[in-house]
Amino acid sequence: MRDNRRHVNALVRCGILMLSALVPGNPASGQQPPAPSPAENYSYDPGGRRDPFVSLLSRGADVTLDRETRPEGREGLSIGDVSIRGIVRTRDAFVAMVQGPDNKTYIIHTGDTMLDGAVKAITADSVVFAQDVNDPLSLVKQREIRKMLRGPEEGK
Repeated sequence: MRDNRRHVNALVRCGILMLSALVPGNPASGQQPPAPSPAENYSYDPGGRRDPFVSLLSRGADVTLDRETRPEGREGLSIGDVSIRGIVRTRDAFVAMVQGPDNKTYIIHTGDTMLDGAVKAITADSVVFAQDVNDPLSLVKQREIRKMLRGPEEGK
């Protein structure tokens, strides 16, 4: 009985060795595994989902350009950097005077463009900006920012 078991075990081992020799990539077979084919012209289609290749850490970051790469004058001012210093009424419309981070005063009109948006409207006591939203996950591409001529603490 023991001899029969030994013969069966030997036959099973021999069969396993023969089958493993047929499997590609097995060192006993001597064959190389098939190389994966490179993906050619692959483009990611998010299909309404979040793009996994966009970093969540820098999401919604404001436009940050070095002072050397920013355009000169009013076009180089960010909406968050300016403060309203005065509003003047002309024959046609209101004109605002804003102060930039360089402590220079600039004159802006309705429709003027800035680094991250445009001047939407100027009223007697405020300036309304349309700021471009730099967030790839946001459905809103522009937001309205209203800057008052006087802050709540200065109006007293």
